[in-house]
Amino acid sequence: MTTRPVEIPDDVSRRLAAAYGEPHRAYHDARHLDEVLGWFDAIAAEGGWLRPAEVYVAMLFHDAVYDVARKDNEARSAAWAREALAGHPAWAAIDADRVAHLILLTARHASLTPADVAGDRDAARFLDCDMAIVGAPAARFDEYERAIAVEYGSVPRDAFRAGRRAFLERLAAAPRIYLDDWMHARLDAAARGNLARAIAALH
Repeated sequence: MTTRPVEIPDDVSRRLAAAYGEPHRAYHDARHLDEVLGWFDAIAAEGGWLRPAEVYVAMLFHDAVYDVARKDNEARSAAWAREALAGHPAWAAIDADRVAHLILLTARHASLTPADVAGDRDAARFLDCDMAIVGAPAARFDEYERAIAVEYGSVPRDAFRAGRRAFLERLAAAPRIYLDDWMHARLDAAARGNLARAIAALH
């Protein structure tokens, strides 16, 4: 594994582990975080991050708050990241505004285009790492789809299926699923195959 750019204080690690281990999470859990951090490592191994500390901390906190009934998960996650950064002198050199900005971008995943992050390679790659599941091997993608359905179990089935289909169709219709060329080259074909299969299953 690539050496991570900063150490996680023990109290932060415990709080994050508790958050990502909440029982209502079926997909946005510790496994998802581990997968995202795996992509961080893959890109870091090629020297692909300009400000790795900020990206790494943003990844740690990007789904720290997750409640499908709320619309402010990203804002609350960003606020928690700011609180954690302010509370640990060892993290004083990390730009809290940059961390919060990256986390807040995840609220607009499905509508962002490469032009929206032009000139900000770290942001594009950060967002692509979070969306890497869409281009995962078919079996893992299918697990993801089932897990999302579990997380939205309180939503009436027909309403969930219609909303999920609309989201997947919007993603599939985008000229680019992945914002940066690095991930686009690796995952676009698999992602489009997964999306076509999932959309067909929802009709």
